[in-house]
Amino acid sequence: MRDALERLARLQLPIWLVLPMVALALAIGLGGGYVGGIFLRPSTACPETTDICTSFENFWKTWDLARDKYVDPQAVMPQKMIDGAIEGMLDTLGDNGHTRYLAPDVARAEREELSGKFEGIGAYIDVKDGQPIIVQPMEGSPAEQAGLRPNDQILKVNGQDMQGVTVAELRNKVRGPKGTTVTLTIQHSGETTPIDITITRAEITSPSVSWHLLPNNVALIHLNQFSERSSEEMKQALKDARAQGASSIVLDLRNNPGGFVDELVGVASQFLPENTTVLIEQDRDGTQTPRKTTAGGVATDLPMVVLVNNNSASSAEILAGALKDAGRARLIGEPTFGTATVLQTFNLNGGAQVRIGTSQWLTPKGQVVRGKGIQPDEIVALAPDAAPLTPTNAAKLNAQELLNSSDAQLSRALAVLKGLAGQ
Repeated sequence: MRDALERLARLQLPIWLVLPMVALALAIGLGGGYVGGIFLRPSTACPETTDICTSFENFWKTWDLARDKYVDPQAVMPQKMIDGAIEGMLDTLGDNGHTRYLAPDVARAEREELSGKFEGIGAYIDVKDGQPIIVQPMEGSPAEQAGLRPNDQILKVNGQDMQGVTVAELRNKVRGPKGTTVTLTIQHSGETTPIDITITRAEITSPSVSWHLLPNNVALIHLNQFSERSSEEMKQALKDARAQGASSIVLDLRNNPGGFVDELVGVASQFLPENTTVLIEQDRDGTQTPRKTTAGGVATDLPMVVLVNNNSASSAEILAGALKDAGRARLIGEPTFGTATVLQTFNLNGGAQVRIGTSQWLTPKGQVVRGKGIQPDEIVALAPDAAPLTPTNAAKLNAQELLNSSDAQLSRALAVLKGLAGQ
């Protein structure tokens, strides 16, 4: 991860209110004092309005009551209470899992993931409506080899109920040193009986781009996130695909959670002409700044279809929107998640971080994506028990098998490209 001003794609919130409150909450465990210009107890100077300052009295009363009256004194853990207070405050903004607080170990884990190297099972995870799920196992990972599938519900981890946990708590339970094991109680989509799956953790080195050449010279390219080397990996994949005779592209952005904005622009530059607007960044005051492609794209002329789904978020949906607005690609799948804003990372004490959405992204035509998502040109949903085909698995099928596969979104994309080739 880069420094505190490294920008990621996510959602917006009123930073003028959040940062003072974060500083105040972090200082609770210090037993008083002055941090960041804010006195901790409401009886001293407070920089907010009288109503807001008075409201903090209830916070302190609750803190004191929990500390002094709760039946189990061992359960009163100040740092956990501080973390919970910050997380709860940010959750009220309605951007759960995006604008968020990261405890030191979680911040470290996310930096490792975006660098493309970490230790764990190799799966993207999330929590939706309180239910932990597998978003997608990484290709070739222990998670995939053990049989985990997209949209699997994680009921338990090592026998512990996971209902209602946060993404950070879930990640901490699932990850661990290579060579150790973790047992997940999984409910496969479309099945009624949960099963236990034991997975041996490993060092995961995960390229963000994978691809294979399919029948009719279609390059199926899967971009799983926008990490530190994504644009370089995409450029190399496209060069290799063209060298092997690729004449069209299916760009799979399904289950892509987003990532670095610079990598987004770099990837878009491979498909769009130089100086094409990729996104418009809009600040809190309404100022708009376009971000445009650079020269040197290696696949600006190949016909292409883009696959998206409900888990295509932030950078992924902005890329899809840019290609759609430019008339460069046809979008097939389901509406995207709707998290197209820019996160700034602010470092806190002890290695913790808070990520704050400070501006939002619009599509080149000015469409707001936050809370709305990108609408595909064709709505195609997968059956509840179907999973997206990876490039490796798709390459094992012939042309007819691909068209008849359970991955209806990929099948439709191939049919569209076949129709374009026949024109």
